Amino acid sequence: MRLRHIEVIQAILQTGNLSAAAQLLHISQPAVSKTLQHAEQQLGFLLFARVRGKLQPTREALELQGEINHLYEDLDRVRRLASSLRQHQDQPLRVVCTPALAQELLPQSVAALRRRFRETPCNLSSQHTREIVRSLLLRESELGLSLHSPDHPAIQCVELAAGKLQLLAPHGWLQLRHKYIGLQELAGQTMVGLDGQDPLSLLLDAKLQALQPPPLIQTRVQTYQMMRSMVEAGEGLAVVDPFTAIGAKAAGLDVCPISPAIPVTLYALTLSECAPSPALKALLEIITEKAQAMLGR
Repeated sequence: MRLRHIEVIQAILQTGNLSAAAQLLHISQPAVSKTLQHAEQQLGFLLFARVRGKLQPTREALELQGEINHLYEDLDRVRRLASSLRQHQDQPLRVVCTPALAQELLPQSVAALRRRFRETPCNLSSQHTREIVRSLLLRESELGLSLHSPDHPAIQCVELAAGKLQLLAPHGWLQLRHKYIGLQELAGQTMVGLDGQDPLSLLLDAKLQALQPPPLIQTRVQTYQMMRSMVEAGEGLAVVDPFTAIGAKAAGLDVCPISPAIPVTLYALTLSECAPSPALKALLEIITEKAQAMLGR
């Protein structure tokens, strides 16, 4: 298939008829029809069937649609890069982090970076660690931030800061004497669980399930931020990362560390073979400084 074939298929999928697809592509309707016929001849199967005057995609066309959408996302990144080069801009700094770090740490760090690199575009996104690794390997991102160190030979992991898991409780649940709370004090409590497979969540879940009696966990969520929201909604207690705990404390929830302490480390993930740009080096310095200051408080 040629790119022109894909453009025509995508236009018909979007519009549902040849005339509208021709207008979308700024070409004639016969040209659209001819290109579609040529694509179907090369593929060896029909892509659209005419039903009540409209073109309905076949099963094969619908299966191709997902990959076509991915291709257009890649093309869009190429167009944005070409536009920045035309305007003599820096290449975008693409950063992906876990949801817990997307609330305060990364936004504050990028805002500080902007004062030093005003012309550098930034593309920010939030994913779990497994998707972060995939994004780095596909060169969709230059930097990943995670609370988990993946064991991958192509990924370089650098420790930036360290903290401890924290208990979240409704306002007034903790007493003033609670500088920390013993893990055994959570036995039998109603809690919100984390539905994750990373080593940190598995370690925490094992410790909680070993309590006698174990906590009552009727709700499990995918992110620490959702755990905080469930505590705010009155669903029980939760154990979260220290970055989520900072925002929760500012919002009025009770917060204190778990004893014995369960350490949490902030990692910077990059491709081992790629040298960091000046903007990326500066951002890593800023993130390290801000993370250590947050956890120091």
